[in-house]
Amino acid sequence: MRKLFAKIHLWLSIPLGILISIICLTGAILVFEQEITQALNPNLYSVEAASGSTPLSPSQLAEAISRQVPDTLQLTSLQFAQDPDKPVWAGFRNAGRKTLSVNPYTGEVNGWSQSYPFLQEVRKLHRWLLDAPARKGEKSVGKVVVGVTTLLMVVILLSGLVIWIPRTSKALKNRLKISCTKGWRRFWYDSHAATGIYTLVFLLVMALTGLTWSFGWYRTAAYSLFGATPQTMEAGHGNAGKPQNMASASQRSHQNPGRQTDIDHRTSPHRKDTGKSENHPKGQQRLYRTWDQVLANLQQTYPVYTSIKLEQGSAQIVTSPEGSLRKSDTARFQNEDGVITGITTSGQAPASQKMKGYFYSFHTGTWGGIWTKILYCLAAFLGGILPLSGYYLWYKKKKGSPSRRNIR
Repeated sequence: MRKLFAKIHLWLSIPLGILISIICLTGAILVFEQEITQALNPNLYSVEAASGSTPLSPSQLAEAISRQVPDTLQLTSLQFAQDPDKPVWAGFRNAGRKTLSVNPYTGEVNGWSQSYPFLQEVRKLHRWLLDAPARKGEKSVGKVVVGVTTLLMVVILLSGLVIWIPRTSKALKNRLKISCTKGWRRFWYDSHAATGIYTLVFLLVMALTGLTWSFGWYRTAAYSLFGATPQTMEAGHGNAGKPQNMASASQRSHQNPGRQTDIDHRTSPHRKDTGKSENHPKGQQRLYRTWDQVLANLQQTYPVYTSIKLEQGSAQIVTSPEGSLRKSDTARFQNEDGVITGITTSGQAPASQKMKGYFYSFHTGTWGGIWTKILYCLAAFLGGILPLSGYYLWYKKKKGSPSRRNIR
C-alpha cells in the first residue's frame, strides 16, 4: 500500500510541482497584501488626532469633500472607524472600486486607495496563472489549471502523509527532526518530510477552501455540507489591498434580541425617496444631514465597533477586530428622517453568505488575526519549497548517488 501511495505522490508531484510552488509562493505574498499596501501608503491609512479634537459630522465631511473633488463624482458612502487614528473612507458613484481617504478632523483629502500593479499581477498569477477570465464567474484555461492543480495537491498531501507514517516510535522521532550534520541529501530529505507534516493541516485547509473559487460543483458540495445553498457569485481576493472594505464583524445574533428586527427593505418606508430626488444636490444634502442622526444613533447602539459605513438607506456595522471572520450587521433607515427601520444581524444573514465569509477567512488566514496570518504565510512559503526539495531528492535518486540506506 505504501508503494502505491509513493508512486501516486511521485508521479503527481513531478508534473505539478512547479505549479504548486507558484500557487503557494504567490499565496504567501497575498496573505500580507493589505499590510504591504498600508506600509507603502501610511498617509492614506492613518491620521494624527490632535488632543481634544472632535471628528466632523458626515454632513460636514460631505461638504468638505465636495470642495476638493470634481463635480462628476457623487458621494455615495462614508465609512467611519472608531479608532481615532484611522481616516474616513469616502465612496463615489463614478469611481469604481476606488475610495478616498479623508481626515475626519479637518475634512482634508489624503488621496485615493492604492492597488499596486505588482500585487495585482501576483494575484492574477495565484488565481489564474495570469490567464484571467473574460468576465467574473466565467472559466479560463488558467483558472481550470489552478483548480485541477489544487485538487490534485490535496491528493499529493494525503499520499505524502501515508508515506510519512513511521513504523516505530524511534522512526517517529527521526521523522520530526531535521539533521544538519549528515550531508545535503539527508538535510533535504528530512526537510521535505518534516516540513510536509508540520504544514499539512494549513496547506489542506488552504487548498480545500480555495477550490470553492475554481469549481461551481465543488462550491455547491462544500456549501451543502454545511447546510447552505451557494449563490451565483464569486468572492475575489481583489479587496485585500483595501482594508476599509476588509474589516470584519463579530457575531451579534444573540447579544441583543431587541435589535434583531429584520424588515424587508423592499417594503420599508424609506424606499419612497430612493429615486431620482436623492440624486439632486438638495436631496443629497438632506441625505448627508440624515447620516448625522443615523451615525449618532448607531454609535449609541454599538458602543464598541470597528467601522460604520453609511450609504443611502442602509449602514453596515462591523464590530470585531480587523482580520477576524467576515461578519457584519446591516441597519436600514429612512432617508428623509433617519429613523432606523430594522437591523439584520450577522446571525440572520443567508447561510450562503456566511459560508462565503467563513471560506474566505479560512483560506486567507484572517480568521485569527495577525498570528494566523503569520502562520499561513509561513506555511504557504514552505509549501512552495516542498516541491523544489522533492525535485532535488528525485534527481539524486535517478542519478544514483548515495544509497537510500543512508537516509533512512
